[in-house]
Amino acid sequence: MAASSLSLFALSGLPHVQAGDDLCSLLMKSLEQNELRLCDGDVLVLAQKIVSKSEGRSVRLDSVRPSEQAFRFAQETGKDPRLVELVLQESKEVLRHRRDVMIVEHNLGFVMANAGIDMSNVEQANGEVALLLPVDPDGSCAAIRQALKDRLGVDIGVVINDSHGRAWRTGTVGVAIGVSGLPALLDRRGAPDLFNRPLLITEIGLADEIAAAASILMGAADEGTPAVVVRGVPAPRREGNAKELVRPRHMDMFR
Repeated sequence: MAASSLSLFALSGLPHVQAGDDLCSLLMKSLEQNELRLCDGDVLVLAQKIVSKSEGRSVRLDSVRPSEQAFRFAQETGKDPRLVELVLQESKEVLRHRRDVMIVEHNLGFVMANAGIDMSNVEQANGEVALLLPVDPDGSCAAIRQALKDRLGVDIGVVINDSHGRAWRTGTVGVAIGVSGLPALLDRRGAPDLFNRPLLITEIGLADEIAAAASILMGAADEGTPAVVVRGVPAPRREGNAKELVRPRHMDMFR
């Protein structure tokens, strides 16, 4: 892969997304307002929250009936039992838990805190509202990518990013939970290094690196820029998905 420059453009002016909104139309309007045209090979990174909101993944807590298991975990974690119930519904397994946090294997395969369920940057009118991850983030990326291709005639990649913590490092980083139109995992094994020695184990989490770069512009508080265009990604084009980034359980030395 030849080295090249990388440019990132945050799309300002996107309105607050509501359930049922045509996200493609909102993005096209924002592109026009920001005087930016998508080009073949660009990667559009979208914050998970706007995708989840458009897909109606908001849940009012007063509609949730906690199970006995949820009450037990709530007592041990200090979390709202209704939130705990949602975490359990969205998860295959609870791996660890302590005060204020549950580490789970999400139904999508990701190991993450609280099943990615969040109440920040979620409108709380008419009661407490929690936001779940999209049901099929890879499918969401593919649909948005195809819609933009149909309307604008460009072939781009689309990534949905979310903020994840890391087991051995403090702080959250943006990671890809949905991918379409580019490799999520870039296998460099067999490629020569600077001294012509073949790489033996190098696999690059390309989509995660793109997601992390975009999250710098997105921010995590009141920045209001949930979409970023990344231009100049030095990678071959192929279809990919975020499932590539999930380490198979038999290769997980810590579970």
